[in-house]
Amino acid sequence: MTDYGTPSFASAARSLDWLLAGDFPRVEAEVVIITGQVLAAGSVLGRITASDKWNLSLSAAGDGSEVPRAILMDAVDATGADKAGRVWLTGEFADEKLVFGTAHTIASTKTALAEKGIYLKATVAS
Repeated sequence: MTDYGTPSFASAARSLDWLLAGDFPRVEAEVVIITGQVLAAGSVLGRITASDKWNLSLSAAGDGSEVPRAILMDAVDATGADKAGRVWLTGEFADEKLVFGTAHTIASTKTALAEKGIYLKATVAS
């Protein structure tokens, strides 16, 4: 069984304020990003059911990863090999700052993410 970590309230200290959009408790976990991807912080990830590895969630994937489940905390270059990556499994995030895979949008992922405890919010520049 995957260990999804414990709640963390120190994520803002990682200089990721630009991605956060509220104080809903954030739960962090370390996951394995599958080979062949270069992902930016804020990427919306899905989990491949058969391997328990993670990738950019694509709506037509068909391997389980089409369901958005997490937000990538830091950029990960898994071009040549699987890499560990830190993700948020819950929290409130600035919707316009997220990176979506093919055919996913804010509107198409908002409900699925909310069901997992990830809330997307529009932010207003001050």
